This record gives sequence, structure tokens and C-alpha cells, in this order.
Amino acid sequence: MTGAPGPELPHHHSHRDVTGGWLRPAVFGAMDGLVSNFALIAGVAGGTADTRVISLAGIAGLAAGAFSMAGGEYVSVASQSELAQAEIAVERREMAIHPEEEQAELAALYESRGVDPELAAEVARQISRNPEQALEVHTLNELGVKPGDLPSPVTAALSSFLSFAVGALIPLIPYLAGVTHLWLSAGLSMLALFGAGALVARLTARRWWFTGLRQLAVGAVAAALTWGLGSLIGANLL
Repeated sequence: MTGAPGPELPHHHSHRDVTGGWLRPAVFGAMDGLVSNFALIAGVAGGTADTRVISLAGIAGLAAGAFSMAGGEYVSVASQSELAQAEIAVERREMAIHPEEEQAELAALYESRGVDPELAAEVARQISRNPEQALEVHTLNELGVKPGDLPSPVTAALSSFLSFAVGALIPLIPYLAGVTHLWLSAGLSMLALFGAGALVARLTARRWWFTGLRQLAVGAVAAALTWGLGSLIGANLL
């Protein structure tokens, strides 16, 4: 005789981080550096066999791209943060001047999501007892941000600089080691492109080999076109 079944356990499920977390900016930043510097090195190598010129171009491409990425990311995130802070200040002022209207707005929000009017009004009343909590709810629903959780421009800039520099260094490594042929730089870059593309599969529903091959193809086409352009220009200038 079997015993009575125990209480049914609650069902739980989890989702992947659809924002990508830290992986997304790191992978895509490194991918930008890898593709752009691989194409740059290939273009210069198509126009000259002087490894000193190729190495100098690769180093300049790494530095210029990394500083450009860092500067652009800093300005972008700082501007976005300043705009959010300005709008949060507006919301804070409205809550101080018109508390009843803001509480009614909060109740209407919950009611629009299917909560009974009486319950929605009570939830809004209880949340509004704590001004900071109410501000967080208002800004999260109206602006999509939390007052104390805005991104740091400095962190964003440093992350962009480092990830781009790491990617841009890969095609440059063989030349810094004294190799005089493009094929080794190309082979190393293509392996890295495939690996970076495969990592992107963690952010999507695609298979790892598909995203890896897709990224490899994009980088290879960019480098091939730039090499052809460098060969054409080099033949006419040198």
C-alpha cells in the first residue's frame, strides 16, 4: 500500500539573461576590435610587404579604435545617465507637489494590468507611504530605470577600451612576434572570429557553430575586401 502523495511542489522555471549582462558588451567590443584591426592589417599587407609598416598600422588601429570606442561609450552613457537623472528629478518633484495625483496614477497603472480597482488603490497607497520606493516604482514603469541603478560612464568606457583592445591585439600578435606573412595573422584571426561568434550563441537561440561560421564569414569578407583595396592602391602608389 502506498502512502498518500505529498503536497505538489511549486513549478519554477528560469530564463536566460536577455540583456546579455556583461557578456554582450565584452564579446561585441572584442569582435569590433578583431574585425576592424584584422581588416586594417590585411589592407596594409595588401599594399606593402614591409612588416614594420604593417605592425605600426596595427598598433595605431588598436590604439585609435580603443580610445575612440572608450570616448564614444563614455559620452553616450554619460548623456543617457544625465537625461535619466533629469527625468527622475522631474518625477520626484511631481510626487512632492501632487502626491494624490501621482498615487492615483500608480493605482491606474496596476488597474491597467488587471488588478481590481480597490486592490490597485490599496497597493498604490501602501507603496506611496515610502517616497523612495514609490519613486523607484514610478521611474521603473515610466522611464525603465531605477534611481540608484544607473550605468557608470567610466565603467562603460573602460570596458569598451579593454574589450576592443583585446580583440584588436589578436591579428597583430604574429607581426609583433616577428612573423612576416599575413596567413598566420589571418588564421589566428579567423579562429578568434569563430570563437567569438560561438560565444554569441549564449545570447541567442542559434546553434554555436552557425553563429561562429557567420561571424567568421563577416570578418573574412571584410578583410578580403580591404586586402583587395590595399593591393589596388599599393600597386598605384608604391
